[in-house]
Amino acid sequence: MAHVRRKTHSRKTAARKGTKRASPKRWSQRVTKESDALDLKHGVFKLTSAKKIATSLKRSAEHSARRKTGAYRSALSMLTFYINRAGKTLPQTQRTRLERAKVELKRVFGRE
Repeated sequence: MAHVRRKTHSRKTAARKGTKRASPKRWSQRVTKESDALDLKHGVFKLTSAKKIATSLKRSAEHSARRKTGAYRSALSMLTFYINRAGKTLPQTQRTRLERAKVELKRVFGRE
């Protein structure tokens, strides 16, 4: 009986995938631009210094009229979102820089 349920479930899942339109390819880019999290400076995640990234995120978070939570939380969320969405395609040097930016963000917000 359990085997039948799995088989039925997989058909439903397959049918659902076939009928539902795929979301736009760059939905994460749209989220970064249009979300209520922050008004980001263009190219902030491409900056060469973890400290510059952190201070830019802090500035954006503190001046954003779109965020719904605290400045630190919004900045950290956007940084984490970017790292997670880049996934395996993010070069190791940039990933390391962005991870250091998390530590710097904590420092610039006085949350050490």
